[in-house]
Amino acid sequence: MEKFKRLKNEGNDLVKTGEYEEAANKYSECMKLNTEEYTVYTNRALCYLKLYKYEEAKRDCDHVLQIEDSNIKAFYRRALAYKGLQVRKKNMAGI
Repeated sequence: MEKFKRLKNEGNDLVKTGEYEEAANKYSECMKLNTEEYTVYTNRALCYLKLYKYEEAKRDCDHVLQIEDSNIKAFYRRALAYKGLQVRKKNMAGI
């Protein structure tokens, strides 16, 4: 559990400095240690949104909502992911 907390804190610190790819990797390591801690999924979803990886962000939010169906962060970030996917789809249609 100590390693999990350390990795999560490292990920949080990386988010604060805008290093989203590295932070997402830390959160992924956390998930290998504890798949039931939904906060690392919403945190990684935030990273994915910042990296324009909307499908990945949506997937993480969907996972959280299966565990906790009233998680506001997961709903909000999933909505942002859907919005990003729609914009991407419109841009691709215009090419």
